[in-house]
Amino acid sequence: MTIHGKLALFPLLLAICIPSAPLAASNASAQGGLQLSLEQQTALRCSAAFAIVADGQTRGNAKAARFPPLGQRGREFFVRASARLMDETGMDREAVAALLSMEARKLREDDTLEDAMPACLLLLDASGL
Repeated sequence: MTIHGKLALFPLLLAICIPSAPLAASNASAQGGLQLSLEQQTALRCSAAFAIVADGQTRGNAKAARFPPLGQRGREFFVRASARLMDETGMDREAVAALLSMEARKLREDDTLEDAMPACLLLLDASGL
């Protein structure tokens, strides 16, 4: 898949993260029992968190504005993490989008976005982006 195709995932997740958008009801068992590593799970969680915050920042959300701008760096992290996940697991774009959607939903439902962001920002800094 080209980087352009992978970049298409970020707007898709932004659309998914909007509360009124339908969310995929997929899980690891639907992926053939795929078990993700802790690193992969963390990258998914942070990718979803960055997408939610970036979307909030473009909408002028005050809570999202408290974090550093994530439009570019968060998007690049998202793209690289998604591409790596596809490469490492053999999942297609739709399967990765479903997992990202689930993570975004969990962050919202559990109200843990703000708790996740400090560690995710450290991971973003460590990534060199």
